Amino acid sequence: MENLKTSIVLLLLLVSVPFRSTQIIKRPNVLLLVLDDFRPAIRSFGDAKAITPNIDRLVNNGYYFTNAFAQQSICAPSRNSFLTGRRPDTTKLYDFYSYWRESAGNFTTLPQYFKQNGYLTKSIGKIFHPGISSNFTDDYPLSWSEEPYHPSTAEYNNKPTCIDMKTGNMTNNLLCPVVLQLQPEGTLPDIQSTEEATNFLKSHRNSSLPYFLAVGYYKPHIPFKIPTQYLQLHENTDFKTLDLDYPPHGLPTVAWNSYLDIRSRDDMMALNISYPFGPIPDLVKLKIRQHYYAAVSYVDAMIGELLKNVNFEDTIIVLTSDHGWALGEHAEWSKFSNYDVALNVPLIIYSPQVKPKSENKIATVVELLDLFPTLVDLAGLPPISTCKNNRRVEETCVEGKSLQPLIFGDPCDSLLEEAFSQYPRPGTYPSIHPNSDKPKLYQIEIMGYSLRTKQFRYTAWIGFDPNTFKRNWSKIYGEELYDHTIDPKENMNLVDRPQLVTIVEWLRLRLQEMFC
Repeated sequence: MENLKTSIVLLLLLVSVPFRSTQIIKRPNVLLLVLDDFRPAIRSFGDAKAITPNIDRLVNNGYYFTNAFAQQSICAPSRNSFLTGRRPDTTKLYDFYSYWRESAGNFTTLPQYFKQNGYLTKSIGKIFHPGISSNFTDDYPLSWSEEPYHPSTAEYNNKPTCIDMKTGNMTNNLLCPVVLQLQPEGTLPDIQSTEEATNFLKSHRNSSLPYFLAVGYYKPHIPFKIPTQYLQLHENTDFKTLDLDYPPHGLPTVAWNSYLDIRSRDDMMALNISYPFGPIPDLVKLKIRQHYYAAVSYVDAMIGELLKNVNFEDTIIVLTSDHGWALGEHAEWSKFSNYDVALNVPLIIYSPQVKPKSENKIATVVELLDLFPTLVDLAGLPPISTCKNNRRVEETCVEGKSLQPLIFGDPCDSLLEEAFSQYPRPGTYPSIHPNSDKPKLYQIEIMGYSLRTKQFRYTAWIGFDPNTFKRNWSKIYGEELYDHTIDPKENMNLVDRPQLVTIVEWLRLRLQEMFC
């Protein structure tokens, strides 16, 4: 009898082994949504002025990180950083004018890694920054299976297509609500991108090949060229002047963002705002905030249309931004700084395999370049290793860390709560020529390195050689220290407080260790 039982067990094992070995693992699809200049202006993040029902749906069904920070608050360097999983000092891009595969190293990108592991990868809209920084091809065909799609109306983004209500002339305004029928081609870029992405999703609905679809929206980036109905959702009286609408006490001038991109618009130029510190008239401040939130509502509606065609049962969805945007905090507008408001980005992750808990908010300090290894782990791809100092630049590795343990609530996880960012300057005082908000590589003389911990943000502005990429920690042109337990808006620079000397020294050493 025992021999018979043993034979039956062996037979069952022999039958089951071939069956399991021929099973095909069905990978989840991935939808990556990247917004432009999008601070966390989200209702379910606690922003009562935001009207974002579709983004709220993602938040409520997934996990959201409230302390996620970009590595540089400008488009091309930030996008190249999180799409390669490498810091700007590794990609050697701080402006818009070099391609990392030629100037830094043949780094594997996030979509490229998915493509190498059997995914169909597709880019729609603004994912890589167009131009030299992505080899004029959005890194195709290395990163993408199909040629990237760019909406035809994107060429009008910064052209005079706004109607001046007083003169009837076409202008290049900052504030630019439009009637679609009167726009070139009768539409706008984000509408076109949504239509293209919807068609892609429909055509791959029954495909056996998993997809990695990246959709990059142009809004709420300036100019605020949006259909008029979204402006009507927001009253400008809802956007009162901030209580602390002035530069922080003790702010070094090297840290100042003089918002030259705002000043260059026709309607702003007419105001003759004094350079470099302003201020902008109070009524105009209200209108800028109103139009920004209207642009957020507009892109939220586009996301809602797109999500109607997504199968939530087999798709990982991520929503984030390249960096934040200041709406008058510290009397600054736009990005181009090392403040939280310029670096803090929404990071929302939905996975069909991970059901959200009652508390799905994660307040751990994380970095945007953590996205690469996190998506790799959530999709079940071979884990990607962490770069070591002695590794060749061509090796496939990342400088970020996977956030999957945080999402799964691993009690053994011991991620260090640190986020590192940086911003370049051509000198210690704001300037128009060279542009201190957007200096070119050869103009950079100072690099502001910033460390965000759970409690503090510390920034050191130090000497930098653009020819050798070497840092000079003996030349410190300015320092900033903000304590988030008492000053969450970073309005009080505490770096000169004698009782905080030890903390400043420790944070400076940690930055120097990271960027020696």
